[in-house]
Amino acid sequence: MSPVLRRVLILLALAGLALVGWKLRPGAPSAGPTTAAAASAPSRAALELLPGDLAVVAVQPLTEEIELTGSVKAVRSALVKAKVAAELRELTVREGDAVRAGQVLGRLDDTEAGWRLKQAQQQADAAKAQLDIAERALANSQALVAQGFISPTALESAQSTAQANRASWAAAQSAVELARKTQGDTLLVAPINGLVSARLAQPGERVALDGRILEIVDLSQLELEAALAPQAVARLSVGATARLRVDGITEPVTARVARINPTATAGARTVTAYLSLAPHPALRQGLFAQGTVALARSDRLAVPLDALRQDQPQPYVLVMQGGQARAHAVQTGLRGRSPQGEPLVELLSGATAGDALLRERVGTVRDGTAVRLAATAPASAASR
Repeated sequence: MSPVLRRVLILLALAGLALVGWKLRPGAPSAGPTTAAAASAPSRAALELLPGDLAVVAVQPLTEEIELTGSVKAVRSALVKAKVAAELRELTVREGDAVRAGQVLGRLDDTEAGWRLKQAQQQADAAKAQLDIAERALANSQALVAQGFISPTALESAQSTAQANRASWAAAQSAVELARKTQGDTLLVAPINGLVSARLAQPGERVALDGRILEIVDLSQLELEAALAPQAVARLSVGATARLRVDGITEPVTARVARINPTATAGARTVTAYLSLAPHPALRQGLFAQGTVALARSDRLAVPLDALRQDQPQPYVLVMQGGQARAHAVQTGLRGRSPQGEPLVELLSGATAGDALLRERVGTVRDGTAVRLAATAPASAASR
């Protein structure tokens, strides 16, 4: 071993001995037992609650409500379809453009329709010429019969020929009108007043018969289509008022139940209710809405909805009892609102009138947690 390494090891040994001597000196503090005792001592600080953190169970007026959701739809909407199969030549409107009933919105290629009209007109002219010939022959036959030059049978034949040509001319005229209508059908006309909501075809495309080209909606009358369970529909009546929250609109929108479908939807077994909406400039077809319909009001043992906790399979409440928060499983009934508009839920079991319940704003609190109502400063002290 080198002299340098031996000298370093001797110094390390001396330092270790000095440290042990310092720890074992008389009067040295022993932190181990004190720290363990402090860690083992339970915290006895109670959770302080403000008066607003509690809700009292009481019999109070509860207006029953039915929750509903659905989409906003226009009462009047229409599709502009192709009445003839042809190439789309022109569209003069786009999404959002206002249109009026009878306004020309575009046109289809009318070349083929024009040829057919010309052909029908020529056939009508030919039928008219044949009719003129038959009527002149009939007039001659009538004169010859009067003079005794031909038999009555020949006159009857001339009359039949004239009648047949008259019918042929009438049929040719109908064909002309039909061809003229077909040519007129190449013009795309708005069936209602409203706004263009969709362009479903573009110029240059060939559109089949009854192919969809434009969609028009009338936003002056809107309604909500809401699918409801049969149990809810049984309590719903036409004329009931609803308050809705619509996407993109901050203030509530008022609605009224206008109609209830007499037939349930196949498969889902739900019944559709139609609620007419009050006019609003921000309402658009397709917006999602949700809200409630107010029904009858009655006195119920109820509590604010934010005092009901549903983070467990069984709904429960936290009751302030003997300085502790005790969890009580509850059975709920109707849901609605107080006269002031606060959401309420009826309690059928698990709590009694006068119980003080912890609201959700307190946060997660375990069963048995110590709680107490925080002391409030006297009004005189607060005023100084």
